[in-house]
Amino acid sequence: MSVRRVGILLRRELFLGPKSFIFLWSVLLPIVLSLVLSLVFGTLFSDKPRLGITDQGDSKLVEMVQDSPSVTAREYGSVGDLEQAVRAGAVDFGIVLPEDFDSLVQQGQAVEITAYVWGESLAKHRVIAQVTLLDLVRGLSGREAPVEVTITTLGEEAGVPWSDRLLPLIVLMAVFIGGMFLPATSLVTEKQKRTLEALTVTPTTMLEVVLAKGILGFSVSLAMGLIILALNGAFGGEPGLLAMMLALGAIMAAELGLILGAFAKDMSSLFAVWKTGGILLFAPAFIYLFPEIPQWIGQIFPTYYLVEPVVRISQEGAGWPDIAIHVLVLIGLDVLLVGAVGLAMKKMKSAMA
Repeated sequence: MSVRRVGILLRRELFLGPKSFIFLWSVLLPIVLSLVLSLVFGTLFSDKPRLGITDQGDSKLVEMVQDSPSVTAREYGSVGDLEQAVRAGAVDFGIVLPEDFDSLVQQGQAVEITAYVWGESLAKHRVIAQVTLLDLVRGLSGREAPVEVTITTLGEEAGVPWSDRLLPLIVLMAVFIGGMFLPATSLVTEKQKRTLEALTVTPTTMLEVVLAKGILGFSVSLAMGLIILALNGAFGGEPGLLAMMLALGAIMAAELGLILGAFAKDMSSLFAVWKTGGILLFAPAFIYLFPEIPQWIGQIFPTYYLVEPVVRISQEGAGWPDIAIHVLVLIGLDVLLVGAVGLAMKKMKSAMA
């Protein structure tokens, strides 16, 4: 395999890709849908959680929170005022700093912070507020301070907001529409125009052709996933972990696209398979839309192992220990699909022989 030839083929794909309807559709559809839903549910211009503080001493943390770009902060004179503000939804997250808070955390002593959460606040706002708080405490103490946050929910506990329910669907669309359709349609077009056969009689190998198309699908898939999370302010406290999950999902999308393109005879059969297979790909996202459906059903579908970690990281503040099993399953699925891509390449070779 020649890296140089793969690069030349990839540049060719990049040149032709933006001129196709499929490329524009796969890029614009998730963005437009995300913007429309954000406007409908009022989340487009409310990406910062509102944090209320009552300081029972004279903590520097109050000023640090007010200067933080991650939250909108407001100080309250008494615990009662803070509770009332949280209960009314004036703030999403309220904290009470005990007397001598600064000296206790700087000495490394255990400190308990009382926190109040508005029942109808967004899950991602709760995560951002807690992560910001703990980061600032770490900056204040210069170490990992043993701070325990005791949370009390005030006001009526709302169900999962529709903006949170729809995020898995939008992420899956962003990752799989571009990641699958670009390599799939490119392969089908090459076969119909017989340019694929012409390429492989040159020193260019089938592996190089497939790899170039797969890299394009992976790149667009990963970029769209990151853009959608950015538009929805859903990176949470572990953006690197989220990016890794999206990369693993983008690999799966590109592999499925190559397999689909290898076996589809024409565009009609390609879209026919998509109509049926799309149900399997997006099933976990539809299960998230309706929490009354038993959530274990989602585990039957391969894309669950992408969606579940994304949801838990972005909306619940989960870390590596919470999603490690899902990551291993997703890696295993990607490895299995490598073998399936190899079989698809052999099928294309034999069809051209």
